[in-house]
Amino acid sequence: MAQQADLALRGGAALLPDVGLTDCDILISDGTIASIEVPGGGDAAQDEAITGLTVLPGVVDAHIHLGHGMDIARPRVPQDATSETGAAAKGGVTTFISYVMSPDPYTPVFAELCETTQAGARIDFGFHFVIATEDQLAELPALIKRGAPSAKLFMNIRGDEGARLGLPGTDDGFLFRLLGVLAENNGLLCPHPENIEVAWVLRDRVTAADPEGTGGLATWNDTRPPFVEADALSRATYFARITGTPVHAVHTSSGEALDAALRQRAAGSDVCIETCLHYLTHDTTSAIAEIGKVNPPLRAPEDREALWAGIKRGDINTIATDHIHRPIACKDGGIWKAQPGFPGLDAFLPVLLTYGQRHGVPLDTLIPLASENPARRMGLNAKGTLRPGLDADIAVVDLNADWVVGKDDLGTDAGYSIYEGESMSARVVHTLSRGRFALRDGALQDNAIGGGRFVARELR
Repeated sequence: MAQQADLALRGGAALLPDVGLTDCDILISDGTIASIEVPGGGDAAQDEAITGLTVLPGVVDAHIHLGHGMDIARPRVPQDATSETGAAAKGGVTTFISYVMSPDPYTPVFAELCETTQAGARIDFGFHFVIATEDQLAELPALIKRGAPSAKLFMNIRGDEGARLGLPGTDDGFLFRLLGVLAENNGLLCPHPENIEVAWVLRDRVTAADPEGTGGLATWNDTRPPFVEADALSRATYFARITGTPVHAVHTSSGEALDAALRQRAAGSDVCIETCLHYLTHDTTSAIAEIGKVNPPLRAPEDREALWAGIKRGDINTIATDHIHRPIACKDGGIWKAQPGFPGLDAFLPVLLTYGQRHGVPLDTLIPLASENPARRMGLNAKGTLRPGLDADIAVVDLNADWVVGKDDLGTDAGYSIYEGESMSARVVHTLSRGRFALRDGALQDNAIGGGRFVARELR
């Protein structure tokens, strides 16, 4: 006799790997998918009716920033994780990987980071560490062994450019040595690609021409245009080919940067290309003013369409949010004084599914970019697909919803979204993290707080 499962999701259509949408029941035991049954099959202690809904693998957002107030360096208290994992659950995100920034070594605070985040987390999480000093470069092999194999370098932090983040400047020699350490220790580079020396020249020209920043998002784009991104990405991926290091090309924002990455991929570089939701939905003509300030900047409409074309061709591999949860006050002072970045976790699946439908991208093309592909690239080997034996990380969505994003729909403590007032055609109904409801019937579940855990990653 088959063992009774803990929970059965019954009556939905699930997006199964290599099969597509299939009417089936998902049975869950001990936090994993126990089996996938024909409708009505199997036995469970609890049945959850999801008739008319679609079952998707939970989103793996490999690019977010947990912070505390105006500080985006790291979570400081459990509530920093509680609010943002709540935002994630509302967006169908079941695992995220947060960047951690510091001028100091990370080894002494590694356990504290995990404990603080886990105490407030509703979903699973991991960390990428920003490498900016010789001490951090020396401890990188130990960080990789502890389950953080992906490291970030801000290529735009030269001279005193990183002072506002508390980070020292680096150079291409440091980049090259970092790539070597990663290659020797089965690691992965996540470079923030901008040629800041050229951007400084352009900034001076643009501020002289538009000192009040009346050009808004277009003015910001003019200070660090696509070729600034494409040049740095070309260098990082070219050096990575020499050292034999895989690269995750974060927040690719323009057609020019996409082309640069594809040229290096064709030449033999191991390049996984990530873009972000906001580059697929907004551009320099969007009416969100300085709220939309971000690095790299929102680009021209033709860049947005170039990214959608890259998705349809299969050239873009993953989609993320680059979520930052500073409060709205960080946007005060116009385009020149506003801080870059904004929240996005709450919006993930509603926005991706709504805009994907508008662009004619089928589910079996779109969803792996948000689940299976980032899970595989980042070494989250028990996540990303609906298969027996893998973690029961699941998003149950209504693909026929009709609703407008408002403040009451948000989980982030930032309290705002660039999607407020937009109509969506998809909504997340349930989010399950290892078989536990983090979101149920659209409501966050407080008993999920503390149920998330740090997941040690290993690249394959």
